Amino acid sequence: MSALILLGGGGHCRSVIDVIEQTGLYSILGVLEKKGVARPNVVGYPLLGIDHDLPMFIKRNCAVVVTVGQIKTSEPREQVYLYAKEMGAKLPVVVSPRAYLSCHAKVGDGSTFMHGAIVNCNAEIGENCIINTRALVEHDAKIGSHTHIATGALINGGVQIGKRCFIGSGAVIHNDIDVGDGCLIGAGVTVQKDLPAGTVLKNRQVANGTAR
Repeated sequence: MSALILLGGGGHCRSVIDVIEQTGLYSILGVLEKKGVARPNVVGYPLLGIDHDLPMFIKRNCAVVVTVGQIKTSEPREQVYLYAKEMGAKLPVVVSPRAYLSCHAKVGDGSTFMHGAIVNCNAEIGENCIINTRALVEHDAKIGSHTHIATGALINGGVQIGKRCFIGSGAVIHNDIDVGDGCLIGAGVTVQKDLPAGTVLKNRQVANGTAR
């Protein structure tokens, strides 16, 4: 059973702990937090230090899972991931036993697939992504690195989503749509046209090419 260190101890960390425990593949040693954050423990797992203590655990052959969440920006999660990678950490893909990940899908290091997530044939998921609870990534869809597909979002066949995006809970991206890097799509939004990089859509629909 591989020993794990978790980076980030907030709400997303608690959810990922539940997934990790159910896999039965890892032994969680504890959590590292950013400097200045004080927590006695996270769901019973001890706070072992700060992010910059990570090299000590890597020398002990511990693998690392980034458990920083991601909503408004990918930057904090991405920075921690790149730091761990630079330090030479092993960054396993974590898949809930209640998720479905096609054997024909491609997945980058450090991505996490939560309970009920579905990733179908020929989909591609980049590094350090979150495919959250009950999210769907359909056949031939491509998700760029450091992107979070939130709870219940539906990414249909042939969709291409860039790096550093956030696709909110219950959002629907129609077939063969291209979503550029750094887009933020709010909860419940339906996207039926291509979106340029940096687009922010909140609490409205995009239908037949017209925002409303």
